[in-house]
Amino acid sequence: MAVRELDSKIFDKETAKGTTLVDFWATWCGPCKMLAPVIEEISDSNKAVKFGKVDINAEREIAGRFGVMSIPTLILFKNGEEVDRLIGAYPREIIEKWIKEKG
Repeated sequence: MAVRELDSKIFDKETAKGTTLVDFWATWCGPCKMLAPVIEEISDSNKAVKFGKVDINAEREIAGRFGVMSIPTLILFKNGEEVDRLIGAYPREIIEKWIKEKG
């Protein structure tokens, strides 16, 4: 499943039901660029979770709403509520374990 670009029009709808992992990133962020293909790989192998990404420069309101200060930040949502977050670029194994434990 592809990682969907989320904006303020669809963010709440996309995170409202089930488990959703949202990657907060920016085009100028090196670690974000390293993490993007890892998130794509995880999304391909994990059908139980929806995956989205938010460009913090384009969607400042969403980033501010969730207090995203450092990027990359991964936030796991369950039925619209934040369950947990990871800040920084982590290897695939750690992210998958985190999703399994928290999702």
